[in-house]
Amino acid sequence: MRTIRTEFATRGQAVGRPLAVVLGLLTIFGPISMDLYLPVLPALTVELGTAASVAQLTITACLLGLAFGQVVAGPLSDRFGRRRPLLVGVIAYVLTSALCAVSPNVETLIAARFIQGLAGAVGIVIAQAAGRDLYSGRRLVRYYGRLTVLGGLAAIIGPVIGGQLANLTDWRGVFLFLAAVGAAILITSTTIFRETLPSEHRGGGGFPQTGRDFRHLLSDRVFLGAVLVTGMVNAALFAYLSGATYVLQGIYGLSPQGYSFAFGLNSLGFMVFGFVAGRLCEWWSEKATLVVGLVMCVAGAGGLLVTAAFHLPLIAIILSLLTMVSGVAVTTPPTTSLALADYPHVAGTAASLLGLARFAFGGLAAPLVGLGGGTNPVPFGLITVVTTLLGLVAYATLMRRPATTYPHPTGDIPEPAVAGATRP
Repeated sequence: MRTIRTEFATRGQAVGRPLAVVLGLLTIFGPISMDLYLPVLPALTVELGTAASVAQLTITACLLGLAFGQVVAGPLSDRFGRRRPLLVGVIAYVLTSALCAVSPNVETLIAARFIQGLAGAVGIVIAQAAGRDLYSGRRLVRYYGRLTVLGGLAAIIGPVIGGQLANLTDWRGVFLFLAAVGAAILITSTTIFRETLPSEHRGGGGFPQTGRDFRHLLSDRVFLGAVLVTGMVNAALFAYLSGATYVLQGIYGLSPQGYSFAFGLNSLGFMVFGFVAGRLCEWWSEKATLVVGLVMCVAGAGGLLVTAAFHLPLIAIILSLLTMVSGVAVTTPPTTSLALADYPHVAGTAASLLGLARFAFGGLAAPLVGLGGGTNPVPFGLITVVTTLLGLVAYATLMRRPATTYPHPTGDIPEPAVAGATRP
């Protein structure tokens, strides 16, 4: 039987607005590390005297760090609590951002970006795991809906801030700005963030226990389905991030300002539909909301493929992208809630597997968009159609029916009901 969902909050701790703000800030590590940096990538390429393809490895390195860092940070937070790994990760983020700023060559920068991604991953996984420590039921999906909104907001303002910084400083100054952002988050985390996972609910056993926890989680059909669904729809999202600029600017002739407008429109859709999805899960159900999101993803991806195959007007691809990206946002709160709700005792480990799927699947899909060259949008459409359909298949085969799992290897841990948790 699946574990019964109950309230799992830290004794004596109410969730006030300052703590909710800190948890929200932790989610911007990934988006801001990627988006803020993009406007200065061409200048970096020239100054370091490297090829564009090599410079783009600095993006890939950060992406891989964000993926695999969560696999490390999640289990550590289940064993040592949320606060200590978080503070170590934020300190490492500040130091590696400064190292990026002083990198003498592209090889050093690639290595530093990978470590920066590892450190930034800590904030992402802690924000999700701490949310599960503090909330359950409707409050939990509402919380994940707000994290989705913040992720979309960071995607909107990141390139804008990066572009303004590029007018004031060079690429090294951008990394110093990231270090300053990390320092600000470190100060707020030190003063506001209190431990959300009491010692009596922490795991033990080291790496062997972590391996058993991974096997147990992946043996749960609902959890595995949530991992595959979120991985597949985020593969489509990363394909969009990788290929949309070539399609919209190279094929449809949008100016950089026009592309920024289209990007902002999709990010706004991501924010709005992420918020709506969190509310819809409360009024309706998590699985029904997830189905709506998956249908939107498939419909948007199908529109992209049809537009590419028949050379439809610009409005067709804009609407298709908006539908697909908004659909990804709709799937995010229910998949996160369904995956983590029944595992408060290993919430960090569970969140790490979700994060790994999102970034790893996305990292694999993104390069495939360019297989047809910069003038052929068909691979873009094909990849998004295939990945979103696979996400729908994963839901239908693994999540649609009630699941049966085995007890947690360390035994069921009693979950104290704590009153007084307020909304984030």
